[in-house]
Amino acid sequence: MTSSQLATRERTLTLLGGEATDANLRRYLHGIPGVDAVGLEQRAAALGTRSIKTTSKRWALDTIIRLIDLTTLEGADTPGKVRSLVGKALMPDPSDPSCPRVAAVCVYGDMVPYAVEALGSAHSAGTDSGINVAAVATAFPSGRASLAIKLADTADAVASGADEIDMVIDRGAFLSGRYGEVFDQIVAVKEACKRADGSYAHLKVILETGELNTYDNVRRASWLAILAGGDFIKTSTGKVAPAATLPVTLSMLEVVRDWHRLTGEKIGVKPAGGIRTSKDAIKYLVAVAETVGEEWLQPHLFRFGASSLLNDVLLQRQKMTTGHYSGSDYVTID
Repeated sequence: MTSSQLATRERTLTLLGGEATDANLRRYLHGIPGVDAVGLEQRAAALGTRSIKTTSKRWALDTIIRLIDLTTLEGADTPGKVRSLVGKALMPDPSDPSCPRVAAVCVYGDMVPYAVEALGSAHSAGTDSGINVAAVATAFPSGRASLAIKLADTADAVASGADEIDMVIDRGAFLSGRYGEVFDQIVAVKEACKRADGSYAHLKVILETGELNTYDNVRRASWLAILAGGDFIKTSTGKVAPAATLPVTLSMLEVVRDWHRLTGEKIGVKPAGGIRTSKDAIKYLVAVAETVGEEWLQPHLFRFGASSLLNDVLLQRQKMTTGHYSGSDYVTID
């Protein structure tokens, strides 16, 4: 058993009072206070009405860009499309050299080598100093594959240079109450993120909240993912509606806040899918700042999973500079 596995096991034993069996996990997860759905939605709505002063808006727009995982996850993806995506990640607005770069590019595992090659020296290899390469794995988006396939999928992406792995949980197992199975799979995938030098790619655990049906399930799945060693909890694959919503993300941020209070450990959050405008993205910045604190507004603790959001943010930045809106042809079409 590796040091990572030992640390996860010891933490689990301490918090659960025993092994991560279905019974112990059920007792722990169902012992967490239920979500006040009305209160959660009211709080999310209130956060969504907060205004941003003009002097702060430029900071907010630049912060959004720095937190974006610029994404292409289509069956028709090609090396050329990935290189184009990387070009946009490196220079989002060619007309404005002051425009920051995005946090990462997110692609399918077989596209990782092309992303790494295209980034060149800008590939930050797991830090916030440049651009990371994230790969979806574990039979994304359905998660319907054997564990052996999921682990091979993950290990192949890491060996190709992925800095981050976005895995999907088995929602069928979770909804059937097979918490131990979901836990064990996350632990195994985390171990498959290990590189030859002993370091690990960061693991984002996708809950696919649109299929979990209730806020209580979202909260339990968030706790389960963190207990099993996830570095990030992520709302969605972007392939299922509804994807990210502010109330769901707020619920996940509250779990991260409570985990930090309990252990001192900081876990990241990534809303993904459906966030298309800077106005909506700013609401998420406010929710982060007021729930876990502004220190979470860093790429290693918060991300937006998006493909079209960047274009709207760029148009808003150009408007602040020129005083008028540019046409959509002033930014690249994804």
